[in-house]
Amino acid sequence: MSKEHSKIVCQNRKARHDYAIEDTFEAGIMLLGPEVKSLREGRGNLTDSYADYREGEIWLYNAHISPYSHATDTSVIDPLRPRKLLLHKKEIRKLIGKIKERGYALIPLAIYFKNGKAKVELALAKGKKQHDKRQAMKEKDLTRELSKQFKVR
Repeated sequence: MSKEHSKIVCQNRKARHDYAIEDTFEAGIMLLGPEVKSLREGRGNLTDSYADYREGEIWLYNAHISPYSHATDTSVIDPLRPRKLLLHKKEIRKLIGKIKERGYALIPLAIYFKNGKAKVELALAKGKKQHDKRQAMKEKDLTRELSKQFKVR
């Protein structure tokens, strides 16, 4: 994701802790008008969200986009409704093949705007075991301690 033309709306910070990320993809997301305005206000949440395939398409589940406060009828749109992701057929086939393998999942890392369009950064990831998480935390602490030592000198 290029930082120069994008405005990050929300991130799934827990994803990098819970999953070993192998590959990332950028996908468009089909939204309704009030949802886009709500995202522009930064009112989105990716906690516990995931992507899966259904009928040859990739869908985003459990991504919470709060209703737009100035919309005339906010009761029509469910904030947790499944949203279709826009990818090329070749990418969809590749992702479906990987998802069918045991242990792989599609996890959204961030929703952002790029050139005026809402995008989702998807990660093809494998779930980490508890000991893997502890090892990652140890490595992080070690690098933090080393950086402190070099800053002191």
